[in-house]
Amino acid sequence: MQRLSLFLHILLVSSACLAQDYPSKPITMVVPFPPGGVAEIVGRPLAVSMQTVLKQPVIIVNRPGAGGAVGMASVAKGPADGYTILMALSSISVFPVADRINGKTPSYQFSDFAPIALVTADPTVLVVRADSKYSTLKDFVAAAKASPGKINYSSAGIYSTLHVAMEIFADAAGIKLFHVPYQGGGPAVTALLGGQVEALASGPAAAIGQIKGGKMRALASWSTERLKLLPDIPTFKELGYDAEFYIWSGVFAPAATPPAVQARLRAAVKEAAASPEFKAAMEKVSTPIAYLDAPEFKQYWDRDAARLKVVLEKMGKLAEK
Repeated sequence: MQRLSLFLHILLVSSACLAQDYPSKPITMVVPFPPGGVAEIVGRPLAVSMQTVLKQPVIIVNRPGAGGAVGMASVAKGPADGYTILMALSSISVFPVADRINGKTPSYQFSDFAPIALVTADPTVLVVRADSKYSTLKDFVAAAKASPGKINYSSAGIYSTLHVAMEIFADAAGIKLFHVPYQGGGPAVTALLGGQVEALASGPAAAIGQIKGGKMRALASWSTERLKLLPDIPTFKELGYDAEFYIWSGVFAPAATPPAVQARLRAAVKEAAASPEFKAAMEKVSTPIAYLDAPEFKQYWDRDAARLKVVLEKMGKLAEK
């Protein structure tokens, strides 16, 4: 018993000393997607504001693969010392469930992560190119029903948030679309603009510039009410389709990261998210900040993951294309 008490005392002292010195070197923020997607659009300015708070560089490292699962798993299994953190999207909730559905061993579990903070939460928007023959959602659905499986759309990968959002809509509308997976949201946007696909479910941050620039047209949003930045665009729900989906972004650390270090990270993200510089960056891409500290974020994550699990089980087993 004395040995256990001594061990716990040493552990607590070591944790306190680590937190007192933390951070003493640069921090890596892993973005598990290629450049250009929501995670980087939010993560890069957040990292800049965090390094002002922490007095150490916070370096963005893009680690794409398997729709984001590769980068997420690398953090889950990485050093739990606070020097490698993750900027993830809601797809973090998808892959462990999808792997089980497909008879695979998940590359990570939810329990591998400690939620640090929710940063943004944006409803997804259905977009086509500005020169598309689909002027309205009614046009799009009618064409899809007339030619099942002929309209193709891009996504960030099999079971990614962009894939799941489109399948929620397709199911609600009773249509069949053809899915073309890419390695991230940035390449998915490029595929649409380049004419390789006809449609895309996108976070507003990744699409708003193209919409305002006259290169994309938004047909509908997965939100419960119209977006302030796109007030003329109807929601799926108001058009009679039970389709709702949000792409949220949040910061995570490996679960075994010392509590005192987690607390330091939480404080840093809170201050960074409230900074004028970060607010200006998010305003520039029309992305509302939806900050939640770790306890509230954990509850939010649990609810969202439970809802997505139902959707994924309905989608069932899918083969890589």
